[in-house]
Amino acid sequence: MSYKCGGEIPRLVGDRVKLRPLTLNDALRMFECWSDPEVRLYSDLPEMQDAAAAAEMIRILNNLSLTEEGLRWGIEAEDGTLIGSCGMNWWQLEGAYRGEIGCELARPYWGKGYMREAVKVVLGYSFDRMGLNRLEALTDPRNVRACRLFESLGFKLEGMLRQYRHTDSGFVDANLHALLRDEWEASDRS
Repeated sequence: MSYKCGGEIPRLVGDRVKLRPLTLNDALRMFECWSDPEVRLYSDLPEMQDAAAAAEMIRILNNLSLTEEGLRWGIEAEDGTLIGSCGMNWWQLEGAYRGEIGCELARPYWGKGYMREAVKVVLGYSFDRMGLNRLEALTDPRNVRACRLFESLGFKLEGMLRQYRHTDSGFVDANLHALLRDEWEASDRS
């Protein structure tokens, strides 16, 4: 079993969100999201000074799909507004069939269910199309919102990785959450 995206980032659709490739035209919107101190607080996003830095990040993320090392989608709300991004930070098929999901959302859209729906769409794609067996999510233990999000989608907290990430504020722990294909298939996916 192998999955090849061939550099193409497919468009995915949920009930209220659309996942689409990020473009350089999205740099200003993503800069607003990625540079927000509240969004960056628990992430390992690099500090960005301007929209040009966001454009470079978009180029990097899109290039990961060319080398089949990652997939990143822009998240559009039902009115077409770009509100964040999510996707596969990496995946491994032969020998593991697992991957890691990552996401961030602009603060005005927090608590409205957009990220939950976007991650659900990525989960479906990852298990059904990519053939993964296990998806992992790493969260800062202080990020209660992210921990609740993954728990609500059926992820199990498997433990804490001590001083796992280095951020602007130093080394931080990371909670490891995981969801298995059979758990996903047994759920009502709601």
